[in-house]
Amino acid sequence: MNSSDIIEPSNLPGTAVENHNSGAKTVNLLVRIFAFSVVAVMLIFLINNYLNFWQQWPGLPSFFSNQGWFGLELLSTPLAEDQITKGWLQFLSYLGAVVIVVLYVLQTRNRSLRSDADLLSRFSAYIIRAAFWIVLIIGLADILISFLRVENFMPALIGDNLSDAIGRARFRAIYVHFPLILLSLVIAFFDKSLGFTWLAFLVVLAEFQIVISRFVFSYEQPFMGDLVRFWYAALFLFASAYTLVHDGHVRVDVLYSRFSKRNKAWTNTVGTLLLGLPLGCVILGVGMWDKTSSINSPLYSFEITQSAYGLYVKYIMVGFLAVYAVSMIVQFSSYLLEKVADLYQEPEDDRLSDNT
Repeated sequence: MNSSDIIEPSNLPGTAVENHNSGAKTVNLLVRIFAFSVVAVMLIFLINNYLNFWQQWPGLPSFFSNQGWFGLELLSTPLAEDQITKGWLQFLSYLGAVVIVVLYVLQTRNRSLRSDADLLSRFSAYIIRAAFWIVLIIGLADILISFLRVENFMPALIGDNLSDAIGRARFRAIYVHFPLILLSLVIAFFDKSLGFTWLAFLVVLAEFQIVISRFVFSYEQPFMGDLVRFWYAALFLFASAYTLVHDGHVRVDVLYSRFSKRNKAWTNTVGTLLLGLPLGCVILGVGMWDKTSSINSPLYSFEITQSAYGLYVKYIMVGFLAVYAVSMIVQFSSYLLEKVADLYQEPEDDRLSDNT
C-alpha cells in the first residue's frame, strides 16, 4: 500500500489534525444517519404495504393525491375523514422513523462506524436465520400434510370438515403456516447458527429421495418436486447477504486486486450507493407498489401451484424475493458503514467497544 493512499492524522500539523478529526466526525454522523434511515424507511414501507393492501389503509399515493400535493391530480372521490387520518399517520411514520434515527445517532455520536456495521450485520443475519427456519419447518409440515391428503389418510385423522378446510390455501396459510412462521422467528432469536450447509444437504437428500421413490418404488407425487424447488430457491436467495459479509460473491477481477485498501474502500462504497442499495429498493418498489404487483399479488391471494396435491408454498416462494431484498438492503447498509470506516482508517477493534 502506498503511503499516499492513506491520510495519517499523526503526520499532519495541529490545525490540520483538528480539521481532519472534525471532518471525520461529521462524515461519521452523516453516514450513520443515511445507513440507518435507509433501513428504517424500508421497514416502514413494509409495514405500510401490509396496512395498504390487507387493512385497506389509503397509502401515500392516494393520500398525496387527496391533498393535492406534488402536483398530483385530485382524486375523483375524496377520501373519508378516517382514511385521511390514516394517511397522515402513514406519512408521519416515515418522517418519524428518520427523526428517531437522527436522535439515536446524535445520542451515540461517539459510537464507531464498525460498531453500527456489526449491529446491522447481526440484524441481517437474524432475518436470514428466521427465513431458513421458516422454509425448513413449513417445508416439512407441508409435505406431511400433502402426503396425508394424497393417500387419503387426512379424513381419518382430523375429520372430513377439517380435511377439506386444510386443502384451502387461505386456511392452511393462516392456521398452519403463520403459526410456524412465528415459531421460526422465536427459534432464530435463540439459535445463532446459520443452516446453509444443512439446507444444502436437505436439498440433496430430497432430490435423492425422489430418485429412489421413482425408480425403486415407482412412486412420485407433485409435492416431492415442490419441496426441492422450495428449499433450493431459499438456499440461493437467502445466502446472498451472508456471502456479501464474507466477500464471497463472484467478481470479474481485472483491476480490483491491484487497488490499495483505500481505493478498494472507495470502489465498494460507490458500488454500494449506485448498485447494491438501489437494487434492493427497486425489487421492493416494483414488486410491492400495488396489489397487482409481482410480489404483492401472490402474497395477497395465497397463490399455490396448479396441482391441488402439491405444496401450498408458492406465495411464500414469491416472498423470498422480498426477504432477499430486505436482507441485502440491511447488509449493504452495514457494508457501507464498514467501507467508510476503512476510508477513515477506523481501528478494527472499535467494533468491540460501545462508546455511547
